Amino acid sequence: MKKTTIASVWLESCAGCHMSFLDVDERITTLLESVELTYTPITDIKTIPQVDIGIIEGGLGNEEEVHLAKELRSKCKILIAWGDCAVFGGINCMRNFIPVQDVLRGGYVDTVTTVNPEAILPGQDLPKLLPKALGIDTEVAIDVHVPGCPPDADTILYVFTELLRGNLPKLPPSMMRFD
Repeated sequence: MKKTTIASVWLESCAGCHMSFLDVDERITTLLESVELTYTPITDIKTIPQVDIGIIEGGLGNEEEVHLAKELRSKCKILIAWGDCAVFGGINCMRNFIPVQDVLRGGYVDTVTTVNPEAILPGQDLPKLLPKALGIDTEVAIDVHVPGCPPDADTILYVFTELLRGNLPKLPPSMMRFD
């Protein structure tokens, strides 16, 4: 039997959603009998292949992340926004009230532990920040929204189980987490 192929990207976020996926613990071995992980933060595949399911963790904060979201959307049949950052923009949106240049200055010049006496801000060596941090669906169509910070392992497993059964999952209220 052909396995369902999965690719995932980690954008503007903390990696907590991918850690929750690993929290599926020993149940992951059963899941891996049915799925093949391709391009992910935990594999060493360099290009996103055509896959059945794409997963985006994290919001959009820079031009490179927008590019990755669009690329993954174009290479998957079903796209999942995993976690509050992907679904809503998450904590990354706290910077939306601060001008981009001030955000950069705060991160690269004004922090207590930064040694940057010339006050050099990043230029071409970093992707250009978007004016605001955004949820994924501002740039690409999402098929399944899985909120939570992070969504718990049981919710993630439920989503995979439903997809493998051929169903587009709708989370029951008991699995909705907004904490």
